[in-house]
Amino acid sequence: MNRRVKVSPNRTGKRDDELSTDVYDQPGHLIRRAQQIAVSMFYSTMGSEVTPVQYAALRILQDRPGIDQITLARFCALDTSTAADLAVRLEERGLVKRMMLMRSKRFRLLQLTPEGVALVKRLIPSGHMLNRRLLEPLSKEEQKIFLSLLKKFVHLNNEKSRAPLNRGFADLPFTQATTVEFRRGRRKRPA
Repeated sequence: MNRRVKVSPNRTGKRDDELSTDVYDQPGHLIRRAQQIAVSMFYSTMGSEVTPVQYAALRILQDRPGIDQITLARFCALDTSTAADLAVRLEERGLVKRMMLMRSKRFRLLQLTPEGVALVKRLIPSGHMLNRRLLEPLSKEEQKIFLSLLKKFVHLNNEKSRAPLNRGFADLPFTQATTVEFRRGRRKRPA
């Protein structure tokens, strides 16, 4: 039986539930715990070859070969310096090629190497298993509701992030033109 509990203001004018100091009921703490759980389950399911952020970057590069580092940053919701460091680490591991444009030494296009393609193909089934493992404690209906609310929460609070997600950035003409020219072989590749 569902019974509504009436919460009345106290002497300070605030409701008792607003004064609760129980950290386990606070959304920020619960989101942090959910992140801890997701990362732990990532490593137990996917192994330790890549981090969750590296996996996301590799998947984005799989779907959008030849994008630049700034676009990768915006697709991954990372600041540009973090994305640049990420690209360097992936290049050092032989998973990504970073190519400079002739007109800009700071602007780099990214593409998976054959080793990067092979790794992503090998990890994708584990990624599907991870998704199932994360959601399996919930009923099918709860999974739909949870994902819907999580997407809504992230979308509505995106601009409050230190590095907002911007999936529409790649539609800018400069990025499209650069990617097309790169694919046609019009850009000089580094030695």
